[in-house]
Amino acid sequence: MKKVILSLAVIAAIAFTSCKNEAKNETKTETTEMSKDMAMTAVSFGVRGNCGMCKSTIEKAANAVEGVSNATWSVDEKKIDVSFDESKTDIMAIHTAIAASGYDTENVPGNEEAYKNLPGCCKYSHSMNMNMIVK
Repeated sequence: MKKVILSLAVIAAIAFTSCKNEAKNETKTETTEMSKDMAMTAVSFGVRGNCGMCKSTIEKAANAVEGVSNATWSVDEKKIDVSFDESKTDIMAIHTAIAASGYDTENVPGNEEAYKNLPGCCKYSHSMNMNMIVK
């Protein structure tokens, strides 16, 4: 009889211990996921350009920056919407990457040499309005 009671006590102790470990692992995972979400930042700023080829080049330049999760440029509004991890990059790094591909942003003028190498349809006016609201 003592062996049966002792065996039941050992089984119960093992069951309670494994339940505690599973609960701890779940909590740890949720905390990590929340921390990642909190570091994300979304911004919009103006970028000059004309066409679908511009869109492709601008988005490629922005998405190449480490920490950028999504970049979408609007041909009509002349603006880009960017989501990025602020622990890995900042907004000026994104401006600089786009400018290096030849496109003016609100804060950084496009690289002249890269601009000269753009296709003819992508040669925009440097006085073009950007970050426009389209109705």
